Amino acid sequence: MTEPLSKVDSAVQGLSSSPPKEKSHRKSSSVPGVPSVKEMYTTKTTLKVAVETQKTGWKINTSSTHVDDKDILTKPLINPPVRVIDLQFPLGTTVTARNKFGVTIKDAMDAIYKTQKKKADDELPEPYLKGFEWPPAHPSWEDEMSKVKEDEREHTREKQWGTLLIHLSSVPETSSVGGGKKKKKNAE
Repeated sequence: MTEPLSKVDSAVQGLSSSPPKEKSHRKSSSVPGVPSVKEMYTTKTTLKVAVETQKTGWKINTSSTHVDDKDILTKPLINPPVRVIDLQFPLGTTVTARNKFGVTIKDAMDAIYKTQKKKADDELPEPYLKGFEWPPAHPSWEDEMSKVKEDEREHTREKQWGTLLIHLSSVPETSSVGGGKKKKKNAE
């Protein structure tokens, strides 16, 4: 009965009976050929919003699958594609669209829908997506930047470089951007 317990002794001495676990590192979300917005800003690469996003007639509190032209959903939101882009509503609320292979129009619509899906139609004064705008492409952007305090100017420029403004409308606007077929009238 006077034999010491070996496990207790090893625990007291600070020895472990199990081997140390290796720490797992998070895999990189970067894909070759899809730069980050920060890389785009440092190289001053101009971003172009896809024309297909303008006047889709999509209601922001419905799923992106309710778009008339489903072919636009797989197209990149901006060119060149980026992994992350912020989408800013007219009142200042911001949502983020992400896709490691490049943000698509569907990714942007899904990010918007996620914030608006519980809102009733009468709660939204402008429920239809009119389109997106990249602030640095606006003619008055440089004037607005000159009004920002000098010490905050660079940070504001970088933040707006990775932001698209969301434009909404009270009526559904659709354009014939896609290659839709014309319907023939029935001969009588």
